[in-house]
Amino acid sequence: MPIPGSGLAKGLAVTLRTMTKRSHTAQYPDVQPELPPRSRGVIGLFEENCTVCMLCARECPDWCIYIDSHKETVPASTPGGRERSRNVLDRFAIDFSLCMYCGICIEVCPFDALFWSPEFEYAETDIHELTHERDKLREWMWTVPAPPALDPAAEEPKEIAAARKAVEKAEAAAAAAAAAAAAEAAAQAAETEEPTDPTPEGDA
Repeated sequence: MPIPGSGLAKGLAVTLRTMTKRSHTAQYPDVQPELPPRSRGVIGLFEENCTVCMLCARECPDWCIYIDSHKETVPASTPGGRERSRNVLDRFAIDFSLCMYCGICIEVCPFDALFWSPEFEYAETDIHELTHERDKLREWMWTVPAPPALDPAAEEPKEIAAARKAVEKAEAAAAAAAAAAAAEAAAQAAETEEPTDPTPEGDA
């Protein structure tokens, strides 16, 4: 059972410890802050991965993502094949005056088209300028940090393991086919080679 007033005592202890420490002033903007790698600054768009599935716009709790698209017909790649249609992205915009940086759009994107960037210096004097269109969102992609290195002791991801096994299987099949082709070529060369007569010409 907690002692009455223990919470207040702990709070006052934290206050006293803080009061005895020397304050540190960050010299921003002359000195840029060291942000953690997963800082939520601004969202970048990798347009090539976007399939216009609209999942990010539907899941956004602030309705701050605007997407426009149209359909195009793709001709059949093989004779007798069927034509198919695909979505073409016309507009992708994020209104950062409404965004609450929850990251839901990034989490639900099934094709990794949205990424967090630690950049945070994009304040504007006009609120309308906080709506970043796809060209601006594409520029933020160049500020997205590289993903952290995998833990050497971690288990290999299933996708990478499956891809590696498929590559190893294909390489083994190719090596076996090459060995079989080499053996067959050697056998054919041995059959077509004419036998030499060991009898000297003088004894004929």
